[in-house]
Amino acid sequence: MNTFSINSVYEEIFKTFPQVEIEEHIKKIIELDYYYPYNSTFFCITNTVTKQFEYISKNFTACTGLKNEDMLKGGMDYFWSRYHENDINLWLQCLQGLMNFTMNELDPDKRSKMSYTWNYRIKNAQGKFVTIIQNTTPIQFDKTNKPIVGLAHYTVLEDEIRMDICASAKYLNDKNEYETLYFNNISNKNLLGAVSNRERDIIRQLLVKKTSKEIAESLHISRHTVDTHRRNILKKFNLASTGELISYFKGNINLI
Repeated sequence: MNTFSINSVYEEIFKTFPQVEIEEHIKKIIELDYYYPYNSTFFCITNTVTKQFEYISKNFTACTGLKNEDMLKGGMDYFWSRYHENDINLWLQCLQGLMNFTMNELDPDKRSKMSYTWNYRIKNAQGKFVTIIQNTTPIQFDKTNKPIVGLAHYTVLEDEIRMDICASAKYLNDKNEYETLYFNNISNKNLLGAVSNRERDIIRQLLVKKTSKEIAESLHISRHTVDTHRRNILKKFNLASTGELISYFKGNINLI
């Protein structure tokens, strides 16, 4: 799929008003970039109206070898041009699914507390394809309450790591716990298809090695309920232990 085709789908997803104002708190985020250490992550402030990056953190070049000025000049068209050709259609399906969920199924009052995650591969400056896990939090909305400016964090994995392409949406609830409200494994529609959102929340906590007691406390349910969910999860995937569960989902730990 060429850049023109990507633009057509992308503009349909994010069609909105042409003017966006960057709030003062976004400027503060940019100021903080000076103090962040170099690591395997970078962040951008994205504008879906202009398809430009309002800001790109200094770690972008350290992570990818690519130049910040090329991203700022070329915008999203430049970034898209580096996507692996096999991932483009799957990535667009991620966006379409997330936007459809946000605009048609999600309570508008929850949109300001959502976090969206998806992944894809890009070609770095050395010509190798590396996996990017993108986590975007909306920080500005248009008059229809559609997210248009976001703070996006990108984690760059080693080039040999391969992952299913997935999309998820999590809500920061009143207890300051993230709840999975949407999950879609685009590469494999069957993965997690039979798992409830509550079971998915438990899987996510098991993957970071929390105990049943800790999970029960964080989700405000009984330990007995957690243990029942754990048994059901293992049964659904024909697994014998939590260790096998961790191995099974290791490739998608950041997306579940």
